[in-house]
Amino acid sequence: MAKELLIGLDFGSDSVRALLIDSCGKQIAESVAAYPRWQSGLYSNAGECRFRQHPLDYLECMEQVIKAVLEHGDPACVRGIGVDTTSSTLCAVGSDGIPLSLTEEFKDDPDAMFVLWKDHTAISEADRINEIAWNSPCDYTLYSGGNYSCEWFWSKVLHILRVNEKVRAKAFSFVEHCDWITALLAGSKVKNSRCAAGHKALWHASWGGLPPEEFFTSVDPLLAGFRERIGSETFTADTPVGTISQEWASRLGLPADVVIAAGAIDCHVGAVGAGIVPGEMVKVLGTSTCDIIVMPTIERCIPGICGQVDGSVVPGYTGLEAGQSAFGDIYAWFRRFLEWSGAKVSLFDLEKEAAALPESSVMALDWMNGRRTPDSNPLLQGAVFGLTLGSTPPMVYRALVEATVFGTRAIFERFKEQGLEIKSIKATGGIAKKSPFVMQYCADALNMPVAIVNSDQTCALGASMFGAVASGVYPDLRTAQTAMESGCGKVYTPQKNCDERYGRYLQYARSVENIG
Repeated sequence: MAKELLIGLDFGSDSVRALLIDSCGKQIAESVAAYPRWQSGLYSNAGECRFRQHPLDYLECMEQVIKAVLEHGDPACVRGIGVDTTSSTLCAVGSDGIPLSLTEEFKDDPDAMFVLWKDHTAISEADRINEIAWNSPCDYTLYSGGNYSCEWFWSKVLHILRVNEKVRAKAFSFVEHCDWITALLAGSKVKNSRCAAGHKALWHASWGGLPPEEFFTSVDPLLAGFRERIGSETFTADTPVGTISQEWASRLGLPADVVIAAGAIDCHVGAVGAGIVPGEMVKVLGTSTCDIIVMPTIERCIPGICGQVDGSVVPGYTGLEAGQSAFGDIYAWFRRFLEWSGAKVSLFDLEKEAAALPESSVMALDWMNGRRTPDSNPLLQGAVFGLTLGSTPPMVYRALVEATVFGTRAIFERFKEQGLEIKSIKATGGIAKKSPFVMQYCADALNMPVAIVNSDQTCALGASMFGAVASGVYPDLRTAQTAMESGCGKVYTPQKNCDERYGRYLQYARSVENIG
């Protein structure tokens, strides 16, 4: 009898990947496709912190990668598809649920496209949301770390409504990327992701879902009506959205009974793919980072993180998220900086040279894209200290790596300060697999072993696990994890004490914050 197959779809910042895997955890095939319009630099402006993506990038690349993996397995054996995306990545849609940028009128309008998670154009809108929330009878930021971010759903919705009259006139609602893709594949109405709504859109069961209408109209009358049209019902990622639509079954060559699972945020799903259990931190290391923990019900709010949401990671547990707005993006920026004259620079060579250096006077702060956690502040900026006429690119690169891992330690320390016991750490993502230098520095900075998850596509693996549960291949997520997770390979153990250097990092951090 043929084995049951699952597909995990992982929409990252730069590309989408598909994983075809059997129900016993054997990887059959994987495929990755870079978004062509995004790669060409269309619709975005890094200098303005504006990052937009065209939905055609998602659709074209999704079709490409699914067809590619199905060449290596029997499509008739596919039972379920799970989906994760970056978040909060959202788009204005018409009354038909179609993104405005897929219509002729708005095909080239960045404000009608998906606003990527790292877009920081909505700072003033986030400030307004915080002002109203902090002065309301109920502080609706309590479960979002006490501070609403410009990276999140309602900030971006309000910004688009404020700055683009044409989009405002046609926008019936707004939809998260993960919710749009799952509804599209199933040909159904949108089912709001518990994960995305809880961490990014102020959803919490204690106040009946989304905050009341009067809260939103107090923030700005332009938000009137959107609460109702978006809806307050949410679904964990093990919930079926429906079976695949006739259109997409035909386009992809899949049977009509393939189940589409509800969507979720990529890093949360990556933690599931890593086999997360209570007392364990999973670090997803890529262009940015996310640090995920699951715990039994927590009766108090943890300040300065990116939310705590029932069922956002593992159903039945509270999921807690923290992270950094830039990690690998900082290394990529430094390479571009050095390549300004046209010379090609290898990060591998930089790391090799940096690893051989002793500690120096050069230090840095990792806030190139603001600070997400602990204690969100998108206005903070990165810095490099201690430069001399003898400073070299490898010395600066080493300082940037040190800054990113010290940013990780600041998050780790916040969880510890709040009494959340972290017994073990797993790491996944491109940097975890490719950079021994960075990962050794992480183990040193955290003073704990860091185990590297074997799978190269942990987010897609986690998505396939949710697909397995939604389709009935497994009765619950833990059973699916036990059967399908890849385990860990390399373990980095602490080799040096970083306390003195970390103390200096904190001194520099305080001085920059005081300037601001």
